[in-house]
Amino acid sequence: MATPALIDPFGRKIDYLRISVTDRCDFRCTYCMDENVTFLAREQILSLEEIVYVAKTFISMGTKRIRITGGEPLVRKNILWAIEQIANTTGLEELTITTNGSQLYKMAQSLLDAGVSRINISLDTLKAERFHRLTRRDKFQQVIEGIDAVSQLPFKRLKINSVMLKQHNDDELFDLANFALERKMDISFIEEMPLGMITDHDRAATYFSSDDVIETLSQHYDLTPSNMTTSGPTNYYQVAGYDHKIGVISPHSHNFCDACNRVRLTVEGRLLLCLGNEHSKDLKTTIRQRTGDAANDVAQLESAIIEALALKPHKHHFTLDDAPQILRFMSATGG
Repeated sequence: MATPALIDPFGRKIDYLRISVTDRCDFRCTYCMDENVTFLAREQILSLEEIVYVAKTFISMGTKRIRITGGEPLVRKNILWAIEQIANTTGLEELTITTNGSQLYKMAQSLLDAGVSRINISLDTLKAERFHRLTRRDKFQQVIEGIDAVSQLPFKRLKINSVMLKQHNDDELFDLANFALERKMDISFIEEMPLGMITDHDRAATYFSSDDVIETLSQHYDLTPSNMTTSGPTNYYQVAGYDHKIGVISPHSHNFCDACNRVRLTVEGRLLLCLGNEHSKDLKTTIRQRTGDAANDVAQLESAIIEALALKPHKHHFTLDDAPQILRFMSATGG
């Protein structure tokens, strides 16, 4: 019997899985988590073997792209083993990792060797003191060294991700764009997403829209909309004189849900159907009730995944005016 296709209730083909391999992080970015966040106990999270098992099942069901996220995925012990297992599974076209960049200076070559084709690196400022304030950690130079390390290697694509906050880092738009383009990297500017309760700033007051980003950067660059599409929600612009692109991710100003092809596996083993909703299904129980009958166990997991797709909503309902409806932090969700 053929494996059922992953189609949601609105006819969207789901062929992209984002996997959070840890909720832990060596940064405490102000828009992502509080300083004193409580992390999950070891028994609550999926083992790397369980993560690989789920990933391989998704690939057998038609998943073409997988992104490894966290927290900070590269702080998880033995993560290179899991990356290699997933990357070398027949049927997968692309394995990407999203990282804060803190471990790249020592892991760049190993990631390439393990099969990572793309790396997205979070970087919100080029000022060391401001970096310390935003991340609550003094690792700016370490991150820059890591970015320089990966930029010297033949990854398929490299990209900087920058969350823009008014009166926090919006004065660095051009500097960040130039930093990426000069290193032959793309860059995406992201509107802050209202996940988790934070105390560092008022999200409505610091909101900086994608339209503001493009209007500001158009004073420095000749930008034209690009027809390039990826498996993510970025809208790209071609930059005259450069081979690489500037993009924007606009959860507030330009809802991108109609073309959503993604689901997320949280580190707790829940299949999250939408970043902006709590619709999810527990896969950990199914995984841990395996009987040893490989065919039957896989069929049970496939059935649970298909059932979960029925929960996928048409779109999220992010708002800046009300208290966050999603109380989990981005670090627990996976980027």
